[in-house]
Amino acid sequence: MSKSLEEVNQSVSTQNKTTVFRKILAFFGPAYLVSVGYMDPGNWATDIAGGSQFGYALLWVLLMSNMMALLLQSLSARLGIVTQRDLAQASRETYPRFINYILYFLAEIAIAACDLAEVLGMAIGLNLLFGIPLLQGVMITVLDTFLLLFLINKGMRKMEAFIIALVAIIGFSFIFEMIFAQPELGSVLKGLIPSMPSEEALYIAIGIIGATVMPHNLYLHSSLVQTRKFDRSTAGIKQALKYNFIDSTIALNLAFFVNAAILILAAATFYKNGLFEVAEIQDAHKLLEPMLGTQWAPILFAVALIAAGQSSTITGTLAGQIIMEGYLNLRIQPWVRRIITRLIAIVPAVIVISIFGESVTGKMLILSQVILSLQLGFAIIPLIHFVSDKSKMKGFAISKVTQIASWTVALIIVSLNAKLVFNEIQGWLETSENPIILWLTVVPLAISFLILLLYIVFRPFISKAKMDIQNHSPHHLALKFSPSETYSKKNIAVSVDFSSADEIALNSAFELGGIEAKYTLIHVVETVGAMVYGENIEDHETLIDKKLLNEYKEMLSKKGFSIETELGFGRPNKVIPQIINKGNFDILVMGTHGHTGFKDLIFGTTVDKLRHKISIPLFIVKN
Repeated sequence: MSKSLEEVNQSVSTQNKTTVFRKILAFFGPAYLVSVGYMDPGNWATDIAGGSQFGYALLWVLLMSNMMALLLQSLSARLGIVTQRDLAQASRETYPRFINYILYFLAEIAIAACDLAEVLGMAIGLNLLFGIPLLQGVMITVLDTFLLLFLINKGMRKMEAFIIALVAIIGFSFIFEMIFAQPELGSVLKGLIPSMPSEEALYIAIGIIGATVMPHNLYLHSSLVQTRKFDRSTAGIKQALKYNFIDSTIALNLAFFVNAAILILAAATFYKNGLFEVAEIQDAHKLLEPMLGTQWAPILFAVALIAAGQSSTITGTLAGQIIMEGYLNLRIQPWVRRIITRLIAIVPAVIVISIFGESVTGKMLILSQVILSLQLGFAIIPLIHFVSDKSKMKGFAISKVTQIASWTVALIIVSLNAKLVFNEIQGWLETSENPIILWLTVVPLAISFLILLLYIVFRPFISKAKMDIQNHSPHHLALKFSPSETYSKKNIAVSVDFSSADEIALNSAFELGGIEAKYTLIHVVETVGAMVYGENIEDHETLIDKKLLNEYKEMLSKKGFSIETELGFGRPNKVIPQIINKGNFDILVMGTHGHTGFKDLIFGTTVDKLRHKISIPLFIVKN
């Protein structure tokens, strides 16, 4: 299986550091790359709208969103550190191919929406600072893909340093903006107490949550933590989890400061002076100088906007690469991948600006945030399933308390998104001249996504129930071995599938070979992940099957039989012949009833294919 972001995987050593501070410093970096997604231009539009319309009242929403983000990002980092898989790779191992294609498509739409916000943000920043028309500004943003290529070739630490420098520019810009704006401290603290001034405030609050918790960041973080090379012992993994949590806490609180500063700036400048309708970034920029009485306020605002757009476009493009490689196992040249990602965002931006003019950029930014928030459930739910899975997480699964907190966050986000979709569709149906078209297109699409979401929620639970180890325990087998005078077979292969068919297959094999023969128990793991990753797969079913095969071996060895085991991965009609032809067997014994594909193997035409592929007799035992 290919590694996540292979060109930089385990490229930063955290070992042989002389002090604790140096050790912590070696782990610092991934969360800062993730944090820029939480202060991208898309957030600016919702923060400005929230501050200008409702003053400081929605600050608590930003704080709550930040706490949600910290929880989810820590889960993402845990997945990458423990399993050495990113979220896309873990999904590919768990869900069927068709579902993965849909999840990949949704993730790509989210990346494009995110990139659209970043492209527009940078173009607006260039327009405000240098007077470059928006259309040309959008075109210029193509060039930053080459900057990313240059940085990643220089190594992970250089890229992290560049991003941290941009984050510092944003942070310092807003420290000065706060000095200029002089917000009322009492009102700021009061805004941290939950309240909802109106129905419209709820809509803005949903937008803030959607803009703050970014789906592509969950894919990104699970991959970036794998750039650190550390001791893979239990103590080493615990240490990596601790230091990455510290990294995430500092970086995301910095992102919270930036978002809160934008909202406070809008509240202290616009809301205070009765300008409740300022929602466009351009309007905010234009009004800052007359309101605050300094020319530096709009300049710093534009510089911070360009830095936000530039930094988040780099991480967004990296996330695109992770998603494509993880879901499709498709590796293409990084510069090709980055240009494709950027063009997907630029083309709609150019078309819309060309047709409707520059006034619609604010609406496009808000639309991009809505698209992102709708995709969020499809990233969060698989992530919670994976980090709760004890077999997948090898002793590092999250606690029950964390599981409850995670599912609560998921429920809040999905519920808010469902309400947003329902309200939007309802509005369209009421105002549309041809509602029948919406009933035939948009409504079925929304229902399809709801069904997909329910499938993603419940499928892992159902799979685990089916794989309940008690149902497959070998101790229920009634083995009846009766000694005989002569035995013709000395090296016998027995195909087992942990069903009732194993009992008769094993008894028949012992009748053929007796106590002196050597027996090899063969089992084939047939999951989607096994077919894709082969022996590198570590999904729930594979771990269960390994354990069961060892239980068979232990139990039969205690009865005096010489037992070996072989675990194959993929399709039985291909894998079993490979194992048989590689070994020195006299006969293959198979039972007739199995789970998944074994019925087809025995009763269908597959048995003929199997018989023709092996050079020894095939002994089929009917139950």
